[in-house]
Amino acid sequence: MATPDDFDQARNDPDPIRRGQRVTKLMAFYQQRGNELARARKAAIEEAHRDRGMSYKEIAELLGITQGRVSQIRSSAPREERAFFGVGPVAVGIPRRFGLEDGRERPFIDGSDQATQDTLEDTLGRLVLAVEGFSIDPDREDLPEGDCVIVCGPKSAPIARRLLEGDSILGFERDDDGWWITDSRTGLRHSSPYRRDSSIRNDIGYFSRRQDGGRVIVHIAGITSVGSLGVAHWLDHNVKAVFDPKATFVNGVVECEFDDSFAVTDSRIIVGPYVEKP
Repeated sequence: MATPDDFDQARNDPDPIRRGQRVTKLMAFYQQRGNELARARKAAIEEAHRDRGMSYKEIAELLGITQGRVSQIRSSAPREERAFFGVGPVAVGIPRRFGLEDGRERPFIDGSDQATQDTLEDTLGRLVLAVEGFSIDPDREDLPEGDCVIVCGPKSAPIARRLLEGDSILGFERDDDGWWITDSRTGLRHSSPYRRDSSIRNDIGYFSRRQDGGRVIVHIAGITSVGSLGVAHWLDHNVKAVFDPKATFVNGVVECEFDDSFAVTDSRIIVGPYVEKP
């Protein structure tokens, strides 16, 4: 969170390169908050019209702006569902895995994980949210500062296990048959068809969205990495429907279909969304 001190220190930093870096970062910070204020004003106008039965002319007069300006705000301001991912910038993290190449251990990014990050960046871009990508190492436990999307299963890093501990409804468990997503409300367990039989191109993935103080944390975890991509695909098409401004926690399970190149062709929610409110 930027403060007036950050503003003054950035402007007065004696090192020109560091000053430029700090000013650039602050500009992005303030721009994101300006976009959020525009979204919040649009939402307030629509709420007054919808819930109080006020005309847009009445709203304009009370806001001290013209009716034409109200129309402009309604058509140009960021969409309400933008807030599903917070205010921004949004840090999007995917696992950095390690494997052997020529007898040496080397880091790599799974292709489906990269596609998930790309899909999320496209979604966030349409919602006028700045994105900062990062890699999640296998020993990472801590969340980044600010709003974030964590694409990581419990097998990949402790950061995922920490987030899942905060979910009282859905969770992951493993037995001799592999990984399952469990639902404490129904008592059902959901497995990946693809993991059971690789000729079946269906996978499942988990998502949750929570408010943590002044920020938003979205967690995505597939049974396999293509399951995470399926969740990103579903959110891209359904974030407006799943967003509830009064919700403090939302979660669910998504099933996806994919082709032989592991591109998701369809997705649907099969559990939830479960919504918690104050």
